[in-house]
Amino acid sequence: MSIDRHLPAVTATAYDPPMRDDRWVRPVTLPGRIVRLEPLSLDHIDDLARVAFEGNLWAWTVVQPTDVPGLRSWIESALAAAATGAEMPFATIDQASGRAVGSTRFMSIAPEHKRLEIGWTWVGLGHQRTGANREAKLLQMTHAFETLGANRVEFKTDSLNEKANPGLLGIGASFEGTFRNHMVMPGGRLRHSNYYSVVREEWPAVKAALEGRIRSRRRASSGAKGLPSSTSRRPRPIEGR
Repeated sequence: MSIDRHLPAVTATAYDPPMRDDRWVRPVTLPGRIVRLEPLSLDHIDDLARVAFEGNLWAWTVVQPTDVPGLRSWIESALAAAATGAEMPFATIDQASGRAVGSTRFMSIAPEHKRLEIGWTWVGLGHQRTGANREAKLLQMTHAFETLGANRVEFKTDSLNEKANPGLLGIGASFEGTFRNHMVMPGGRLRHSNYYSVVREEWPAVKAALEGRIRSRRRASSGAKGLPSSTSRRPRPIEGR
């Protein structure tokens, strides 16, 4: 059987450092072909600061850092949640350059139900529409379903987010409904949140379709090298929070 070299190098195993507790979700590095996900730390702040303030990345989130101190506070908050086991944040590393170009995390972790959420997902403008975001989702869901044995992976986003809502449908997640008046946003707007999910029974088909989309994107990108872009790239806002 031939191996398709365009597929992300995703397996059910990953590099899992030893821990002294029995938490269901533990720090782990998840390697792919376009990106790898590694545990977020303050060591990533310089790289992230290069890309975190482009466009309107934070327009739909309840925390909206606009400078390096704000970004540091955001990372420190993520690390504090990780220390309690409530969340597991990752830096998204571009495999070609070795630089952090975004972030994502496991959150809303419910080990007793084998359920978690993927959220706070973003990549810098220069790495959008490259397959990086979809591969990150593939890496996280593969780990959740095939290593952790998850029953459900969920996502949520602002009901007004015209980029993230179709994007979640595009990775194979199912729309489940809208939580009305779910969050108070900076400025006082009441946000309605749309919920999406992938469940254990759906995962094999979702995985195959997502791999196919990533493969198509890589082929399209390879064919477009050296050609001028006919349209300007618009930043995709953050999903999840």
